[in-house]
Amino acid sequence: MYDAVDSFIAYIARVEGLAPNTVTAYASRLERFAAWCEREDVDARAADVRTVRSYLAELSRGQVAARTLAAHLSAIRSLYRWMAAEGIVEGDAVSAISSPKLPRDLPSVLTTRQVESLLKAPDISTPAGLRDAAMLELLYASGARISELAALNVESIAWSERTLRLWGKGSKERIVPLYRRALEATRRYIEEGRPHLLVQAKRVDSANGVHPLFISARGNRMSAAMLRRRFHMLAALAGIPADIAPHAMRHTFATDLLEGGADLRSVQELLGHASLSTTQIYTHLTPDRLKRAVSQAHPRGE
Repeated sequence: MYDAVDSFIAYIARVEGLAPNTVTAYASRLERFAAWCEREDVDARAADVRTVRSYLAELSRGQVAARTLAAHLSAIRSLYRWMAAEGIVEGDAVSAISSPKLPRDLPSVLTTRQVESLLKAPDISTPAGLRDAAMLELLYASGARISELAALNVESIAWSERTLRLWGKGSKERIVPLYRRALEATRRYIEEGRPHLLVQAKRVDSANGVHPLFISARGNRMSAAMLRRRFHMLAALAGIPADIAPHAMRHTFATDLLEGGADLRSVQELLGHASLSTTQIYTHLTPDRLKRAVSQAHPRGE
């Protein structure tokens, strides 16, 4: 079983191009399942609904949360779907197991005043401040994940088209239009801030044609963790609660678009969601938009 798990993990990493953190999480869950099968003397290749339910029941007795149980089941389903496709097992009985029902937590969204305070927080008289200002403007303008922002290069921006090229989960590419203020903040950082950071770090720009957009005081590409720390520092300066994460900018981006009249399909495409149901959670945050839609479209809406 361990060999099958190793092969599957290699597949999702190299072929499907899943993010390293996702691959690590899958590996941990599936290795735990394989160890359980070995301990219980279960033939994992012949596992059925009863087998997996027994495993999930043991996890549940260990007070594993419903959301974590769902993640374990998702990993096991993916493994058996792949094994069936590879001919390692006959059929895919595991897919018949239903996931536990999970409460849908509404995402954190910033108010208009909080967004304005946050965007004004960087000290744009310094190179690092220009970088931070560009980071915040791009977060709000594109709905990008912080990991997607960390992967950006200077070449990711098409200035004439006013668009940004992002690489999301599973290495899926999407193009997002940018508003003028975001472009201006990013251009100023690239022209005035980024060169100073390179000089300060005594580093030369990349010679291979790829130039990381967000660089540290040492001239290196900033990781998602580094950008996240900068966000929290700026949020504190803006008086925003400490539990607000960079992802709140993505949620705010989506909610503001829907409040402004954007259709759900367009927002789905801009966010890079594979399923429309994922995007639909934002409709719970926009009752005013839904009320306007009924008022305008329903024959008796007045």
